[in-house]
Formats: sequence, structure tokens, C-alpha cells
Amino acid sequence: MEYGKDYGKEEMFAAACIREIQEGDNVFHGLASSTPMVVMKAAKELGKDFNYVTLSDGLDHDWLRPPYSASTLTENTYIGSVATFGLDDIFDLFARGQGHIAFLSCLQIDKTGRIAMSVLGGPDYDHSALRGPGGAGTASIVPCCPRTIIWKCAHDTRTMVPHVKFATTTAAKDKSMTLITPLCIFRKAPGETEFKLDSIFPYTTIEEVKENTGWEIAETEVPVLDPPTAEELAALKKVDPNYILGYEF
Repeated sequence: MEYGKDYGKEEMFAAACIREIQEGDNVFHGLASSTPMVVMKAAKELGKDFNYVTLSDGLDHDWLRPPYSASTLTENTYIGSVATFGLDDIFDLFARGQGHIAFLSCLQIDKTGRIAMSVLGGPDYDHSALRGPGGAGTASIVPCCPRTIIWKCAHDTRTMVPHVKFATTTAAKDKSMTLITPLCIFRKAPGETEFKLDSIFPYTTIEEVKENTGWEIAETEVPVLDPPTAEELAALKKVDPNYILGYEF
């Protein structure tokens, strides 16, 4: 797999994530997070002034070093760091209100922002159909994070369900949560209890989004997000010549 002359779902997804990062943000991603890793490297290449924080790794590593695998637990996100720290420091950062964005993912999510990462299916928790990776600190970060961004590289009714039965964590009522998929962006603003469809990507329609979403979508008209710019595509190609971005799609 490699970058083409035009853009596809991967590049549109990445551009949408890049645009969420604001100047001065402290931005975090955890383990098994190859997509936000590429996104944050590209955002640095675009000149965005933010602090790149990874789980048990380094702060502002040498982001021009191309990732050679989809793992986010290698020296690639460590070499060149100005500081290193552990998971407890990540929790403290968000608990102090100094973390701004957390890129997190999940196995399933519902309209209220309930996230499943631990178990799926089955009659009860002890007899579940599938055991997941667990929360990995999600339940500690989400309640404190002003802008949680859930990235999910699949958009289907198995992933986006009417109700998550066994929630690892749930969206904080007084914080925002954004869900970015290969088709669209959903947002839950502070004070709101459910996601609303915020925008769709240029190659899809609201009808396609509705068909592939497990909950009812009330919105009938939303903006179409601009395609990736030439600058965004160039940044992605520069920091990710091995096309790690395509790994999860």
C-alpha cells in the first residue's frame, strides 16, 4: 500500500483528525494507535504548535523519523524526546486540567458515548462472547479530558451500536466528545447527552451514513467537509513514507 496521486478514505480521515488539533494543545495518544501517530506527526510537519504526548514514551519526539511499523511502542516515538514519563504522569496531566485532546479508540460505541473496550456480547460480564484489550486508562482520562476524540477506522452497525452493554467508560456530561469515522464526524458538545451528525466527507452521503450506523440519526442536512489540502497530503507523505496510515483501514 502507498499514497496515490489523489486522496482516499485514509487521507480524508487523517485530515479531519489533523484539523482538530489547535495551537498550544497538549495532545495524547496511547498504545496501538498508528493512525493518530501519523496524524500528529503530520500536524507537526504542517507547523502546528502543540505538545505531542504518548503513553509511557516521550514528549515531542523527533517526529520527522518515519514510522516503520504500526506499533506505537518503539523507539520511533521516543528518540529525540525532550522528556519522558509514565502512565501515572499522563493521568496527572489530565487530572490537573492540562491535557487538551486524547485520541482514543474502541471496539464499540453508542450514541451517548458509551465505549466498549473490555468485553462484548454474552449474557453477562463473566460470560462475555469476546474479551477486548481493556480500558488502558480510558476510564481515567475521558472524565477529565476537555476534548476526547474517538477515532474508528470502520463505520458499520457492528461498531456503532444502539447501546453498549458493558461500558468501559462513557462520555463526560460537561466535556466534549468527537467521533471520527471514514465517513463522517459526530460531535457531542458539553451539556449534551447524545452525538449529533456534524459533517460528512465528500465521497459519501447522509443516507450511506445512516445505513451504516446502529442508532437513529435525526439530522437531514449537514456540511460536507473540505477534502484534504495539497499541504495536508504532502505532510502525510513526508512523515509517513511507509504508508503506516493505511494499516487500520
